[in-house]
Amino acid sequence: MDFSTVIPWVQVLLSIVMVALILLQSSSEGGLGSLGGGEGGANYHTRRGLEKILFNATIITAILFLVLAIAELLLAA
Repeated sequence: MDFSTVIPWVQVLLSIVMVALILLQSSSEGGLGSLGGGEGGANYHTRRGLEKILFNATIITAILFLVLAIAELLLAA
């Protein structure tokens, strides 16, 4: 099994995990409510507990996905 054949499967897994992490994050603190000109973005707060873990996990998953996409691009050349 070659590394270039494993990368797409890992990317699919990471994309599913990333979607799940994004959907698990609380959207009541702004979300679409501020889309129509509401005050949704004016309330800043410190992330604590599970919210902070989900936020950091989403960032790490996105970075891993980006690194694998670049690696796949370089391996294809």
